Amino acid sequence: MVRIEELKNKILEGGRLTADEALSLCGIERDQYGALLDAAEEISRAFCPRDFDSCSIINARSGKCPENCKWCAQSAHFKTNIDTYPLVSREECLKMAEANRKAGIKRFSLVTSGRKMTGKDLETVCSYYRDLKREGGLGLCASMGLLDKEELSKLHEAGVSRYHCNLEAAPSYFSTLCTTHTVEDKICTIRAAKEVGMDVCSGGIIGMGETRRQRIELALELLRVEPASIPINILCPIPGTPLENQEPLDEEEVLLTLAFFRMIHPGATLRFAGGRAKLSRETQLRALRIGMNGSIMGDMLTTIGSKVEDDKRLIAEGGYRY
Repeated sequence: MVRIEELKNKILEGGRLTADEALSLCGIERDQYGALLDAAEEISRAFCPRDFDSCSIINARSGKCPENCKWCAQSAHFKTNIDTYPLVSREECLKMAEANRKAGIKRFSLVTSGRKMTGKDLETVCSYYRDLKREGGLGLCASMGLLDKEELSKLHEAGVSRYHCNLEAAPSYFSTLCTTHTVEDKICTIRAAKEVGMDVCSGGIIGMGETRRQRIELALELLRVEPASIPINILCPIPGTPLENQEPLDEEEVLLTLAFFRMIHPGATLRFAGGRAKLSRETQLRALRIGMNGSIMGDMLTTIGSKVEDDKRLIAEGGYRY
């Protein structure tokens, strides 16, 4: 039997789980599931503010990506019939930001396809961010691939305070999903972002065929970079990708995974990301109570998200201030 009460009390007293203690959660038995979710809820209430952290993203450059990530609709290796387009215009970017500002969303991020944003496109994006900074009212984030320190410095100087780079999957599983870059490549970018003064948003995708142990391994790997925000995506199998026929995780396993992440990262923002709209409302509410205290709101790159007003009602019911 997993010693849930003992592990919970260690965390509440200011300790952190060792890797062995975290991995022991793999062995949780069905009659302990409720106790684990309750423990995660207690930890969330002890370490996390009741103010919900909202953000939104704009798919600012779409498709034709040279990387071969098996989950991704934007990879040029797969035929997914998504819209592909170059960098969006300044007018479109500012219009989307204003809509999100009016909706009360706290953060705004441009997300671009490709291995990395470079050259003239990077300079153009920096000019967009300078305009957004002048407008005010939004925390500015970016997700633009495997940038180096010099490129990240340009974004930071333009007003970007947080950089997003998901580890996506446990190191023991990642190479089966992508061979054009590695988890270590991602960690190099994350560390460079921190060095230039940004904080970091980094998480992953669950439900890609990984084991429960590998989901916990991903949570442990994230300790290497200590992200302020951990987005947790639930795979949306996209026709044309190698994972198009992947069986979905059941909702119970999703909740257990969120509890594992909260036990390992007691004070981080755990952020709902892609795929959560497919969960039942009851499961989303339970997820909020056990530890999800942030969310990407609106549409999610190549999949449809949730309506902001519906999200606000759900967040309030889950016990948070929006």
